[in-house]
Amino acid sequence: MSMAVAGMIAGMALGFAGYFGGFGAFLLVAALGAVGFVVGRFLQGDLELGDFFRTRDDRRR
Repeated sequence: MSMAVAGMIAGMALGFAGYFGGFGAFLLVAALGAVGFVVGRFLQGDLELGDFFRTRDDRRR
């Protein structure tokens, strides 16, 4: 699935949540989508758990 199609599906889901559930549902769906994106990237191997816990000094090296 291309990134454009995935973005369209995510946008439609956010639109439906906003229309039928209000702004709170919109924020909940957006937050859960962001968590799902990070977990998906982690499972694909694009992210490592250490990327979130490094100090600023470690990133410069």
